[in-house]
Formats: sequence, structure tokens, C-alpha cells
Amino acid sequence: MNETAPSFHGEALAARHAALFLLSTVLDRKTPLDQALEESRDLRALPARDRAFIRMIVATALRRMGQIDDFIRRASERNEPPQPPLLHHLLRTGATQIAFMDVPDYAAADTSVRLAEESGLAKQKGFVNAVLRRIAREHRDWAGKQDAPRMNAPEWLMRAWIDDYGLRAAAEIAQANMAEAPLDITIKNPGMKEYWLQTLQASALPSGTLRRAAGGAVHELPGFDDGMWWVQDAASALPAQLFGNIEGKTVIDLCAAPGGKTAQMAAAGAHVVALDRSAARMKRLADNLRRLRLDKNVRIEIADGAEWKPKESAQFILCDAPCTATGTIRRHPDVAHLKSAQDMARLAATQTRLLDNAAAMLAPGGILVYCTCSLQKDEGERQIESLLTRRADIRRMPVTAAETGGIEGIIDANGDVRILPFHLAAMGGMDGFFIGRLQKA
Repeated sequence: MNETAPSFHGEALAARHAALFLLSTVLDRKTPLDQALEESRDLRALPARDRAFIRMIVATALRRMGQIDDFIRRASERNEPPQPPLLHHLLRTGATQIAFMDVPDYAAADTSVRLAEESGLAKQKGFVNAVLRRIAREHRDWAGKQDAPRMNAPEWLMRAWIDDYGLRAAAEIAQANMAEAPLDITIKNPGMKEYWLQTLQASALPSGTLRRAAGGAVHELPGFDDGMWWVQDAASALPAQLFGNIEGKTVIDLCAAPGGKTAQMAAAGAHVVALDRSAARMKRLADNLRRLRLDKNVRIEIADGAEWKPKESAQFILCDAPCTATGTIRRHPDVAHLKSAQDMARLAATQTRLLDNAAAMLAPGGILVYCTCSLQKDEGERQIESLLTRRADIRRMPVTAAETGGIEGIIDANGDVRILPFHLAAMGGMDGFFIGRLQKA
């Protein structure tokens, strides 16, 4: 971990206070981390370096929570979680700094004790101090006895991944999810790839995506404000490429926000009809398109993609369906704590409705690309199988290795794309993703 702690006592306490509030907001109010970060007044008042440090505390606590809670259980010699929840969260932020960040043990323990006092937990100061100092002494020995990947993955997800991929692959998925994701970039003009590789100090992935190490403020990088590129994981950049040449063609993007794929298709010269149910998310999409100077190629519709109908049958449809987003845990570690098996069942029903509507509006010979950033086959492969049993006029249009940059192991026997977080591991991995391409008879 390369984010260093604030050096001054008052700033250090303010940073930890903000981290504690954010972790509580995510876990107790079930608020996505990015939303909590955006809405935090305490965070906005702090310097950029402190904001990066705070985000690192919270993201690491979420990513390593199974291990951290095990440390707390061992150090407190209690099987029940500390109460109230705020005390548990305070210990989690302290233990995170001690075990997984470049923060001196004494600083993490001291600021946590002072934070307990300021947070209405003064009677627990001695307990906080004792637990964190014992973690400081013994966490290395304890960590050596932990099955970290499995411990940090929610049980329902591990069961689903074992059922879908087997024990070994499930363990590799869980291992990959403990690493922070790199920063992936899609450039607007592919002809300027070499220029941006040098300017952004990036490397090129086989699929054409540019990759930088994580860290730093994205908006401060060259070309961002000028709309020359946007942030988009390498896996997420593949679906829009599977239509082939769409210059001058109309493409319907059924679930468009946050807009990376919309931007790709607009940059390729397509006329995009971008739909989403959320007006707030579509406002952000519109703002991004204006920054990229691609807004003239896109017509925005606030509508439910499972019910909306075009005036004419569509030749190209992209359905990036809402899902549990478990393929993005490296990038969004809060997902593992916010989603459940019940969410998966609910979202799978929505995916079925979206696919049925997309198939109905597709023109004969038209192409439908369906994708999700979920690792569970119930939200990917099984959705396609189910659609094919319901619609005799829909068939698979297998994806070829050449269309995905020849990335090894991501195309299955049916010609669907199944990306797991450990694919391209030597280059930093990818988000988990499913992509199926279909054609109407």
C-alpha cells in the first residue's frame, strides 16, 4: 500500500474520523463506497493526499474484512463481534492500518484510541488499545494460518463460484479479488494510441485498452479534461467491439449508464440511442459525453429497457444488464458486502425481461450483444441458454479469438466470452465479465 498517513496530529485524526464514517456508511446503511465518498462533506474538506489515504483505509478494510475480523476475534478473545457496530468499525479501520498499510503501529493504535474518545466510545478506550496492540504484535503469525482468499469472500459467493467453476477456479477468483485493480483507459481516437501510451505512461493490452497502475487523481491526467479518453476496464471495453463496423449505423444501448460503451460506439461513428431508468445516472452520462465531445452522436432516453419499444426494429442492440457486479470486486470491494443471493435472484429476473424485450425489437439479421459484469452463470450463460429455449428465431453468433485480441482462455465452447478476474493475471487481471452475441433469423 503506497498511501502514507497524514503527518500532523489533527489532520491524522480527521482522516481516521472520515474513514470510520465512510466504513459505517457502507456497511450499516448499505451505501456504495463511491457514492459515500462523493457525498462525504468531511472528505471534501481534506487535502487530496488525505482523501487518497482515507479511501485506501476503507477499500482495504472491505477487501480484507474476513481476515481483519479474524484478527479482532483473536485479539479480543471474543467470538461475538464487538458492540456497538461503531466500535467494530473503529477496530476494523485500526487493524487495517496495522496489518495492511504502511502506517506505524503506534500511530494506528493511538489515533484509534483518540477516535474512540471523540466518537462516544470513551469507556472502550482501554479495550481498543489492548486489541490493536495485540494485533500489532501477533497479526503476522495469525495471517500465516489464514486461508485469506476464502476468508475474504462471502460464503454465498464462494458457493456459487465453486458450483459454476469448481473449487480451484473459485479459489483463483477469490485470490484475484484481493488485489487492487489497475486503471484502464479507452482512447477516443485509436490512431493516437502510441501518443497516449507515452503521454499517460501506460502499457497496451491485447484488446487495445491502455493500462496504468492504480493511484492518483484521474482528472489530473493529461487529456482527461480535453475529452481524449475515458476510464473503462479492459473487459468492459470488449462488448461494444463485437458489432463490427457500425459507422453511420443506429445502435440501441438498453442500459447505457454510466456510459463507457455508449461513448465507444459513438466514437466509432454510430448513432446511439442510450436508455436508462435513472435520470440521475443519465445526467452523469450526458456530462461525460459532453466532455468527450460525443454528445451529438447520442440520443438520450429515460426509460425502462425491459419495456421501451423503438419505432422501427433495431439492427444492433447492446444489453449491458444490471447485475450483482461481482466481477468488479477488485475495483469495488464494497460489492462483496452489499449484494446477496436474494439480489442475484431479483436481478436475474430483470435480465430475463430485458433479453426478451431486446429479442422482440431486434430486426431479422440483427445482432444483440448481451453482457453483465457478474461472475455467476445465472446472470450470464444460463440467461442465454434460457432465451434460446424461449425463442427459436434467435441463435448464437460465436465470438472469435481475433475479436478479443487473442486473450487466452476467455471464449468458451459455445463461442460466448467468460472473463474471470485472473485472466491476463501477468498484466494485472481483468474485471469478471460475461458476453454473449446473438443474431435473429
